[in-house]
Amino acid sequence: MSETGKRLEALGIELPVRDRKGKGVVDASIVGDVMYLSAQLPVDENGQPVYVGKVGADLDLDTAYKAARLCGLNALAVLKDYVGELDRVDHVIKVLGLVNSAGDFSSQPAVINGFSDLMVEVFGYRGQHARSAMGAYALPMNVPVVVEMIVKLR
Repeated sequence: MSETGKRLEALGIELPVRDRKGKGVVDASIVGDVMYLSAQLPVDENGQPVYVGKVGADLDLDTAYKAARLCGLNALAVLKDYVGELDRVDHVIKVLGLVNSAGDFSSQPAVINGFSDLMVEVFGYRGQHARSAMGAYALPMNVPVVVEMIVKLR
């Protein structure tokens, strides 16, 4: 088992199984040693939203943090699906998180910490990244958060 796989096991994390059949839009694109992941949503293995609503109106910060963490679990599943072993991740370079925000909600970075904290838990220093966290008026399927990232591969 890979080192990152052992870390996932120690953290009690089981990644969702991905199904790429019949999709025109792909979850990731690899150019050289850089992988670009499409926006990941807080959805279950069937693609159904686990969390919905605007943060600051329908959902509190703690729940939105959990939604961002689920986006991270889905991103890890995509990485593993495309490259085989997560040890191939040299470094998480950049993360962009969009938060479906109520008009007066301004703690978008605290929401996206759910994703960022997971990357550091799983990859250690290799998971530290540059990041943007912004509010959005609306997101697909009324999910509270979406996150995309760029990763350097070994």
